[in-house]
Amino acid sequence: MVEVVGGDIGGRELSFEVGRVAWQANGATLVKYGGTVVLVTAVMSDEVREGIDFLPLLVDYEERFYAAGKIPGGFFKREGKPSEKAILSARLVDRSIRPLFPKGFRNDVHVVVTVLSYDQLNQPELLAINGASLALGISEIPFDGPVAAVRVGYIDGEFVINPTELELETSELDLVVAGTKEAIVMVESGSRELPEKVIINAMEFAHEHIKKIVEIQESMIEKVGKEKVKIELSPRNEELARRIRERWANPIREALNAMAKAERNAAIAKIQEEAFKELGEEFLGYELQIKEELDSLLHEIVRKMIVEEGRRADGRGWKDIRPITCEVGILPRTHGSALFTRGETQALVITTIGVVGDEQIIDGLGEEEAKRFMLHYNFPPYSVGEVRPLRGPGRREIGHGALAERALKAVIPSEDEFPYIIRVVSEILSSNGSTSMATVCGGTLSLMDAGVPIKAPVAGIAMGLIKEDDKVVILSDILGLEDHHGDMDFKVAGTEKGITALQMDLKIKGITFDTLEQALEQAKEGRLFILDKMREAISEPRPTLSPYAPRIMVAEVDPDRIHEVIGPGGKIIRDIIRKTGAKIDIEEDGKVYISSPTEESGLKALEMIKNIAREVKEGDIFKGKVTRVTKFGAFVELWPGKIGLVHISELSDKRIKSVEEVVKVGDEIEVMVIGIDSLGRIALSRRKVLEAKGEVDKVSEKPSFQKSNTRKHQEFRRK
Repeated sequence: MVEVVGGDIGGRELSFEVGRVAWQANGATLVKYGGTVVLVTAVMSDEVREGIDFLPLLVDYEERFYAAGKIPGGFFKREGKPSEKAILSARLVDRSIRPLFPKGFRNDVHVVVTVLSYDQLNQPELLAINGASLALGISEIPFDGPVAAVRVGYIDGEFVINPTELELETSELDLVVAGTKEAIVMVESGSRELPEKVIINAMEFAHEHIKKIVEIQESMIEKVGKEKVKIELSPRNEELARRIRERWANPIREALNAMAKAERNAAIAKIQEEAFKELGEEFLGYELQIKEELDSLLHEIVRKMIVEEGRRADGRGWKDIRPITCEVGILPRTHGSALFTRGETQALVITTIGVVGDEQIIDGLGEEEAKRFMLHYNFPPYSVGEVRPLRGPGRREIGHGALAERALKAVIPSEDEFPYIIRVVSEILSSNGSTSMATVCGGTLSLMDAGVPIKAPVAGIAMGLIKEDDKVVILSDILGLEDHHGDMDFKVAGTEKGITALQMDLKIKGITFDTLEQALEQAKEGRLFILDKMREAISEPRPTLSPYAPRIMVAEVDPDRIHEVIGPGGKIIRDIIRKTGAKIDIEEDGKVYISSPTEESGLKALEMIKNIAREVKEGDIFKGKVTRVTKFGAFVELWPGKIGLVHISELSDKRIKSVEEVVKVGDEIEVMVIGIDSLGRIALSRRKVLEAKGEVDKVSEKPSFQKSNTRKHQEFRRK
């Protein structure tokens, strides 16, 4: 039986259809919004996965090129590994639904999102979150939803719900919010230096529409929802729990007093080793409970120290920022580099300046686009003291890199201001909380060291939250330990003026707007403190680029005259490249990008192109090369492809009998334009240049006189 429910969201119909497709899944729905359609399925394993202490949830987001009426490129002509966009969309779904699974649930859950149709206007990732919630909601899978998601734009001072792709181009805000009827559970945002109050108002605006979508889902769940399976938790040995609490509560507290992460981890690992050694034989078969009880005790002590004692593991207060050091220009041959250290978190960030042609071409479901600013984030195992094989970037690396890129993108100069391609790479050398925000800070320093004229410095900070009953504590600049045992990871990046990026993930079922507002204000205090520290290393972008960076110059050519710059078969442009060593890219709109290893070669190419594109007028003076000599004059190349004639009478201010008396092929001479006929042929004069400069031609009649004397002498000898 097919059931359809829906409602108006942002002036368009959002509908959920159940019962037509994917019957073998525990839950499945087709979600439609405009011309965009996604299929979302949810499947749960029959058996509990033994020996794990986490929820084994997997979300896959499948982009199908047919959805946009496209055929994949490449030899195989089929979809390959997920694109970065697909990975980021899968993360959005995961982060929205994960907090709402019951504690202790250990069955494998697989959510698959398949984009079936994409209208280039309505983003499928929003449908994916809403569809995942409903697929779980109507299934037997335990899930404390529904959860819904919307996007908010900010255009001309007004909030817009679910803006289209075209509207987002002019929006100052791109905010994705997921939540339940009661509260917000996930936030992802990029903005153009907006104040905190605008962001809070946008979230409240989003939540009103989230409630509507939740109600639509609830109506479907009421119609076709299945009874939820009961979670069978492993039996708990109360005696074991008591023994662990009595024996190791104090040692864990002492271990937490260690100021360094490595020392704390070593001390806690030693406690676990002792516990297994002392209790393993007596409580055979309860190894997982031993680990869980120790983790639970550690969790409880960490939170109690923070909430009741006002003391964090490294001795700081709730609002204190760890010690910060900033260094720039530490790598001699890179275009820009910085080392940002905050506590035990350290990021080495490098900026590389590229030229037109170095941009990233993105070919996905949307229109093909060129990306001129890229940020890549690497998280090697040594940064956390681990041994594991190095592989390509995973979901975590792609997600953290995308967040840092979004934070910095708001201050990157436009192509007109800075016609370069920019790549920033963050190498995480040490990790103890907030490496993505360290990347933002290090990225700002590196960009300024490279001479990129960013609009303003950007800093980032990670905020945490501990909620115990009615008491809520917000933490600034959280450690990895506080992230693990806390209830919130809230990353905030921005300038002095306002916020450029947000990312919030919760482990609890929601957070109030009052708490969000308090967290943003506390984050602003920390952000401004960090910006002051960064300015001590470098206060503004360097005035010039690195000597190792390429130089780009831009010329504007009338589009109707581009063919003159290119020449027949590309002859002219190849000649310019050969003579100058510059790389030249010509756009259809007439923009010519000249990139060169030195400023001198770039200027030479620029001059040649400007000469080609310029309008020749009477009285203009050029320095050209003689390419051919005839009895009646010399042909002079003013620039590649543009030639004029200097008649013999215009070669000198003296009377000459042959052209060779003044010039020969290969000579460079200054000439003035004295006429242009109806066919565009140019008449030139060397004599006019001499007159204009008040100079006298050095050509003498002596060679002609000597020749005459020689002839008379030969006649005399013959006689």
